[in-house]
Amino acid sequence: MSADIDQIIKRSQEVCASTGNKLTEKRKNVLTVLLASTIPLSAYDIVDKYKAQFQESLPVMSVYRMLDFLIQEKLVHKLETAGQYMSCAHITCNHQHETPQFLICDRCGSVKEIGIKKHIIEDLERSIQSTGFALAHQQLELHGVCKQCQAISK
Repeated sequence: MSADIDQIIKRSQEVCASTGNKLTEKRKNVLTVLLASTIPLSAYDIVDKYKAQFQESLPVMSVYRMLDFLIQEKLVHKLETAGQYMSCAHITCNHQHETPQFLICDRCGSVKEIGIKKHIIEDLERSIQSTGFALAHQQLELHGVCKQCQAISK
């Protein structure tokens, strides 16, 4: 593992311990697979990469349970529109996290995670609530073309 991934895993173990949970070896390995990926992965992609990297098979249902745990601990995000998962870009940060917004490139599949300021989300929630609609998730996923893909097409 790279030094950066080692540092992120160490911080992830601290995060889990602070909530009274444990980052087991298999959960750590699933997180490592996501950290090493430059694009979001499906649970089936994770199974394949896990087997290649750790020479061990995992049932896809076990991967889903591990992903649910990692999401609960705010170490992983699920991209709802794609059914894919990615590690949180802010695991090692010590600041209060903002609501994640994902900028998804429709050409190369890359995803950039940025935070939305709290006051913007509060305004959006008030606007939504005024319609009588009950918001289930605050996550935003915006599709477009990344800077690198734009440069290629010029």
